[in-house]
Amino acid sequence: MRTLISTAFVSLDGVMEAPGGEPGYRNSGWTFRDMEFLPEAYDIKGREQREATAIVLGRASYQAFSPVWPDMEDFSAYKVMPKYVVSTTLTDEDLVANWGETTILRSLDEVAALKETEGGPIIVHGSATLNRDLSDAGLIDRYHLLVFPLLLGAGKRLFSDTDKDTQKLTLVEHKAYANGLQMNVFDVVR
Repeated sequence: MRTLISTAFVSLDGVMEAPGGEPGYRNSGWTFRDMEFLPEAYDIKGREQREATAIVLGRASYQAFSPVWPDMEDFSAYKVMPKYVVSTTLTDEDLVANWGETTILRSLDEVAALKETEGGPIIVHGSATLNRDLSDAGLIDRYHLLVFPLLLGAGKRLFSDTDKDTQKLTLVEHKAYANGLQMNVFDVVR
């Protein structure tokens, strides 16, 4: 079975955001505006590109990343990697042509089936709603979290607020940086 890894920039109170910010709430842009930039704190992002063998995105994240990432040198490894977009509304005509193989998955059952295929780790970028749904369905195996020492209040949440059984995690890697940022890698205990 392939490992499904959720990767996110997240505030201490669980708000997640794209690196450039997202419109719609007062603190948008906090990932770079409110922190001293230390390149070593983002080393895990390069490692994710080297180790992942596929990407899963929700519709909104796909629509945000697909016009930008195909031409960015920082994300060149993702260009040749198979991409899967979980959406009930996108069609093949909505997919960009310059970002390599992209397949639309229509359900979490199709994500579960993808995990059963041969291959290496699958990385989930962004995709707040998808992350919550994948977690609730027990499909996430690992979290790569860059935790910012900020309390934001409003914003998209990485973790579901569904009333469910406790989900235990094991911390398998951790680093703290001079700017207060923490990198935490957790495996989901099954």
